[in-house]
Amino acid sequence: MVRDDPAVAEAIVVHAETLCKREDHLWDVINKLSIPVDLLTDHRDQGKADFGTEEMVRAHLYRLIRGYSQSEFADQLSERSSLVKAAGFQIKKLEDAPSQQDLSYAKCNFSDATWNIIEAAANGIRGEVVEHGIISEALVPTPAPDEEDEEDTEKTKREYKREKTHKSVKLARKHALPEFVTGRASNRQYEDIELLDQVARICSNNGSAHSEGEIGYLLNDELTCDGSTLLRALKLIATPDDDDSMQLTLDSVFEENRMPKIDAIRNEVMKAFDGATDNVINSIRGDDPFDDRKTIAAIDITDDPFTVSPWEDRDKEIPKPNYPRMVNGYVDDDPKKQGYKYATITLVGDNVPIILGVEPYKQNSKWEEEDAPSYPKADLVERLLDRAQEFVDLDEVLLDRGFYSEDVYAAIEDRGLLYTTPVPRYTDDYENIEKIKAHPEADMAVEPDVEFWKDGELHHTAHFLYVPVRDDDADGNYAVFVTNRDSVDTPGEIRHVVNQYRRRWDIENQYKTIVEYLPRTSSTDYRVRLTNFVLAALIYNLWRLTDYLIKIAIDMDVRTPPVLTAKTFATVLGQFLLRVG
Repeated sequence: MVRDDPAVAEAIVVHAETLCKREDHLWDVINKLSIPVDLLTDHRDQGKADFGTEEMVRAHLYRLIRGYSQSEFADQLSERSSLVKAAGFQIKKLEDAPSQQDLSYAKCNFSDATWNIIEAAANGIRGEVVEHGIISEALVPTPAPDEEDEEDTEKTKREYKREKTHKSVKLARKHALPEFVTGRASNRQYEDIELLDQVARICSNNGSAHSEGEIGYLLNDELTCDGSTLLRALKLIATPDDDDSMQLTLDSVFEENRMPKIDAIRNEVMKAFDGATDNVINSIRGDDPFDDRKTIAAIDITDDPFTVSPWEDRDKEIPKPNYPRMVNGYVDDDPKKQGYKYATITLVGDNVPIILGVEPYKQNSKWEEEDAPSYPKADLVERLLDRAQEFVDLDEVLLDRGFYSEDVYAAIEDRGLLYTTPVPRYTDDYENIEKIKAHPEADMAVEPDVEFWKDGELHHTAHFLYVPVRDDDADGNYAVFVTNRDSVDTPGEIRHVVNQYRRRWDIENQYKTIVEYLPRTSSTDYRVRLTNFVLAALIYNLWRLTDYLIKIAIDMDVRTPPVLTAKTFATVLGQFLLRVG
């Protein structure tokens, strides 16, 4: 092969196609790609060039595949070590990464034939990574429909949007659902992915395993199993993979304190969820949705209602002896309100609202013995932060007032993160609020350097913020927040903290969607309950991912209302794409 032979581009693309079959990320494909430097022409003095030909070819290939300008890509290199590693640049600090001038100088010194090879190879690799689902087509440059050449512009826009939607949903399905494995025999009638598609169909209409199985039977649908088969599969997803636990039931895993050994169940389900979440994030990380923005997460707890009463005789306060241990009572002790509880940590603010972690929650309920086991909030927060920080670099955590605890704040402070949360009412608040009301000008105030202790020692200090609210039900029409920021000295800074905290409402909308997704079940097997919730959370993540990719593809702001409703997405995920491929 002679230097600058156009066949070089084809050889590079063929190798990229092979890599796409075993690599999950574009930067890994670029990093491992064979670059035939001896067949390319670079007129730079290699003895004086800061960056070699091979590294610059890799860099320009990645840049062209993603459609970045040289200045945009230089900015990316200065902030993201993954790209520096992908191109093979040998630098000690990110600030030493190639500049826009370095990229331009190398491009100008490639021969015209070599640059044509690089462009042709980039076009070919772009097709391969999209075809193999390594990156969404929404994140690479593709021509939008030419409206001037179309007689029916609106129809063209709809067709373009539909095409992008199909591809985005397929990408989401491919990257997430296969992580959930039942481990059933190889001669099984239904594949795992088919059963999970069935779960999505159930989520789309708030149905149940039984009702969906009945529909499949009546319609003679070979893609739908009966309800008992699906429930067995859900249990297997949450069953630890060892010989002794294949028959795991809640009755058989009670320890001396009657607390079910749920850690093994949780770890098994979350192993699949973590793998799916990692795939979801990496499928959109190519558009850098996290690194350029302040990363804020919200932690809260939601409920899966359980309608069976815990009381054998409520008046005599005699509880049922075998009532499910993981069911929690509500604070108001409403006899009609009890349920399973789950805590989540979710990206909020300007980021794509992805759930990064799910944890079961157990508190001591009034029908239980006084020393019944429960989960400390600080331990819960620690586990959620551990999960979240596997995927993103957090800056701040927003919590509900139910997490007001010195141990919780110490756990967050120890990680170097900011926190903000409302403060439960107590007497000193009323006194401070009355002082603000009596002031002729001030309508908000700060109580600085409030001490928080741990294990009998001063751990750190934070600030109480007193701000007016519009809620007529609020005591004194004021809300009180605590934050560990270094300084909140001015009214503007106080308003910023409070306004930012309001973005936590993303998590409330999230819970509403998940509850709408949750399959109906009467099962008390915790494997079914937890797997149902985690799968509903996963489908929520896939909806958010798909909505994000569609908006990027059709040039919409990512903070605008969803292009697809949550219910529509679940229907498409579970039913339509299963039949069209």
